[in-house]
Amino acid sequence: MIRETVNVGDTFKHYEHLRKLRKQTINAAANDHFTLNKLHDRFMDKVVQIALQKLKKEWGPPPSSFSFFLVGSAGRFEQALWSDQDHGIVYESNSDEAKDYFLKLGKEISNGLYHVGYEFCDGNVMASNPLWCQSFESWKIQLEKWMKQESWESIRYLLIFIDARGLVGSDEYIKELKQYIYLQIEKSPHLLKRMLNNTMRVKKGIGAFGQFLVERHGIHTGNINFKKTAFFPYVNAVRLLALKETIINTSTLSRLDSLSESNISVSAREDYRKEFLKLLQFRLVQGKHDNYDAVHYVKINTLTKEHKKELKEILKKGIQLYNYTKRVIEKGC
Repeated sequence: MIRETVNVGDTFKHYEHLRKLRKQTINAAANDHFTLNKLHDRFMDKVVQIALQKLKKEWGPPPSSFSFFLVGSAGRFEQALWSDQDHGIVYESNSDEAKDYFLKLGKEISNGLYHVGYEFCDGNVMASNPLWCQSFESWKIQLEKWMKQESWESIRYLLIFIDARGLVGSDEYIKELKQYIYLQIEKSPHLLKRMLNNTMRVKKGIGAFGQFLVERHGIHTGNINFKKTAFFPYVNAVRLLALKETIINTSTLSRLDSLSESNISVSAREDYRKEFLKLLQFRLVQGKHDNYDAVHYVKINTLTKEHKKELKEILKKGIQLYNYTKRVIEKGC
């Protein structure tokens, strides 16, 4: 556990100091998923505060209220030891002044997070990108466009936003925007089917004969991809079931806890919850920790017989849950 004397909130004012503190403390939280994700939140919150102070000195106070939100694994409170950036900003004012100010803030936050140890997002899902830094009214228009467009990318962006969790500022903006999405889903249930189709490319981790399907080429030869084979089936399935019930929670565990018996039995829900918790811990204990890319893999031949059996059960339950969700969504649409 991290000692109480470690104070991320007010000890350091510069990114370099924060980077050193992260390096010194992150491994102490590496054995507990919840402690680790709370620590990630604290570091990211501090980066935003540093960025805000810099903007205030150079450009004055923010021209309106706003929310800095996290998406991806950070939004779902499911980050590993290493994590990249996935975030955005929604602000109240629709003025050009606000647009310019908050985009500057987004760029400062992105650069600050990178300096502290969070890789830039390959897909550019960051507040430094105008697409992910918009006014409340512009966000409503953007979400409506994504819901109406037929492209795979537009639905992907919509699914990313659904995992949004406010970190700094007003949570109400995120809640209202999500309610707007849910309202459109109620009017057009086929949206859920489109979301299902967007997530159907599930990478198998176990073959027909019960063998692990490991990477055959490249630097991860002999490894299994945790992110694609294990996490995606659980995350995508539970997100869809939560959307069906207009559940606003973002973490997979809290979404599972909120599902009604009309969609999934209590015993099944608890079973999947138990396996997902095992998965979160398995990644921390058995996964690689060299860098952001490596953290998504585990080398199969280093696992004990018991750990291999545990991993197979986790993978099987994930596919089972995803197939069940597929039937539920297809039946209801």
